[in-house]
Amino acid sequence: MFTKQFLKDLLERAIKTAAQTLVLAIGAAQGFDLFTADWRTLGAAAAGGFVLSVLSSVASIPFGDRSSPSVIGSDWVSITTNGPVDNG
Repeated sequence: MFTKQFLKDLLERAIKTAAQTLVLAIGAAQGFDLFTADWRTLGAAAAGGFVLSVLSSVASIPFGDRSSPSVIGSDWVSITTNGPVDNG
């Protein structure tokens, strides 16, 4: 479950989500000014995105591949990369 690859993938997803949340929060601020921005609020938004991404990845464990933070199983990856998978 919490393998090195799982944690690496989880961290990558969480960092991306934090960055996206930061960009969204900056974009939502009207008249954004780098020097007068409320960086505490922006940092809190990014941290919130990070935490929610981690929780989402951990909550996905029972549904997808246990070695991946994705809710979609590994058979879905096969569909997009190697053609359809015959499950039955």
